[in-house]
Amino acid sequence: MTRYALPDQANIPARGLPWHFLDYALQRDVLPATIARGSGMPGDGSPPLQGSLVSPQQCLQLLSNILRELDSPDTSFMLGQQLLPGGDPALSAALRQAASLQHALEIVCRWPSRLLPLLRPRLHLADGQIVLYWTDSHGAPGLRAALVEMHMTALVSLVRWLGGQRLPWRFCFNRARPRHIEQHEVHLGGELRFDCQLDAMLLDAGCFSQPWPNGNADACASALAAAGQAGQVPSLTDALYDHLLADVRRSPTLESASAAFGISPATLKRHLARYGTHFVAELDQVRTHVALYLFQSRRADNEAVADYLGFHDAANFRRSFKRWTGLTPALLRAALAT
Repeated sequence: MTRYALPDQANIPARGLPWHFLDYALQRDVLPATIARGSGMPGDGSPPLQGSLVSPQQCLQLLSNILRELDSPDTSFMLGQQLLPGGDPALSAALRQAASLQHALEIVCRWPSRLLPLLRPRLHLADGQIVLYWTDSHGAPGLRAALVEMHMTALVSLVRWLGGQRLPWRFCFNRARPRHIEQHEVHLGGELRFDCQLDAMLLDAGCFSQPWPNGNADACASALAAAGQAGQVPSLTDALYDHLLADVRRSPTLESASAAFGISPATLKRHLARYGTHFVAELDQVRTHVALYLFQSRRADNEAVADYLGFHDAANFRRSFKRWTGLTPALLRAALAT
């Protein structure tokens, strides 16, 4: 049976990401009671008790309060600057000793619930490229842009610090181009693409295994051994994405997915509604991501992708793909080629 956590379950250490948010706001002279309202964090500006936990919903409320009160275009990027190596002692120590970009990204993607609990990083290598893309862990569409900016900045900053140089990342955003992109350019660089079908960071694979100057593989391994697997329960949407991705060629259904989670279809529907989503939307997201991979990395045509995803014919796939993305496969392939 697949394990999962719901958005109101307290599983994020309050002295980690939530305190990072609150401390940043306090440095900007925002009243702590204003920032903490509805979040479950102390309203007097004092650090939370050691060992206390907050839920993803509370953490997202805290972030929403900060963004509203500061009302600055650089807040999400500045929050990302110091987000990693994070507040988990063992994993923070491991990241500091990472021997290469590969090593660091594997740690981040192996322990997402403890390092980056609000967005899930997913690593893929194909066609000579590193692709790190992000999926929503807790259903926060109104905060999605800020979360993506924060997490991308966190990775860029960590890698620049540990590797000793700024790498030529390319960035894709699943949203329209904002009116002003100065903060994107300052914190991320100039290689920015908007109106994409996923939020992703891309880099030439030649950078993946280059050794970092201060890396120590043995010390990193010791820190990871101490880290263990405690606290690694994925959110329902993260676990569902993983299940659907593994099962995508067999045309998964609400019934088959709910059986894998040991709950009824009605219960799965209710749980997903708490994230502001539903089963078909989650399945369509996975199918879109798989289609993008096949188009880009395998240069697959419509017939091959349709067959891979279990469609009876290419015409049915084309109609479905346009419903998922607003684009025909031909238009998307043309965009990927530019």
